[in-house]
Amino acid sequence: MLANIGLRAVVRACVLRESSAMSVKRWTCSSAIPTLRLGQGERNGSKTAVVGSFTLPQPQVRHYARAPKKKPTEPESQLSDLPPTMLMMDYAAVPLAQTTDDVVKRLLSLELASHSEKLKLKTEQLIAKVQRDENDRNSVEVRVAILTARIRNFQEHLLKHHKDKANKRRMLMAIDRRKKILKKLRLVRYGAFEKVCEQLGITYTFPPLYYRRVSRRWLAKKEFCRRVYKAVQKQKLEEKLQMKQRLTSKAKTTETS
Repeated sequence: MLANIGLRAVVRACVLRESSAMSVKRWTCSSAIPTLRLGQGERNGSKTAVVGSFTLPQPQVRHYARAPKKKPTEPESQLSDLPPTMLMMDYAAVPLAQTTDDVVKRLLSLELASHSEKLKLKTEQLIAKVQRDENDRNSVEVRVAILTARIRNFQEHLLKHHKDKANKRRMLMAIDRRKKILKKLRLVRYGAFEKVCEQLGITYTFPPLYYRRVSRRWLAKKEFCRRVYKAVQKQKLEEKLQMKQRLTSKAKTTETS
């Protein structure tokens, strides 16, 4: 009895092992094409075939060509025309800086200079275009040149950092100050005004006659004032007609008397 139970357990274990091996062998995936393995029946002349392995086909991957992303082109800076080999403004007038070796010249040149040093040199170039003489540092033309360099620097900064409200406010204040100076210069010396605008590349636009922001309340108030003005003019016209009638009636009474 015990021998029969042991024999049954061994046979069941062998059957389960063979079935699990066949299932794993059947569902293994590879990159090859599904193949059929022929058994002993085809070798002996029969047409029976035994499936040896089964492979799943790989999904087709479509690679679409993507256009390369174009970086936004930044506008040309006002400092781009400064050559990197030019010396800084503090060392340009020193004769010893012209005769030193290349390493020291590179340290003193604009190649390794800060942005403030480049802006200072650019401001001096704009001042040299419009100043009256070499010692002129406080005329109207010089102030316009200084404000122009500052405004362009603010504009380049705000193109990269458009949320910088403090520098935007400083730029608008500098624009208003330059506009007032140019307006006064245009009234006093028109020739100097044209020269400054031409040398610095400034396009002067005339300010609007009225600066107030248009709102519905302002439009309603303006319409009310217009109606009041028409009513007053109509009342004055009626008073003038009454005065004429009185004068004509008085003249008639004097003639009859």
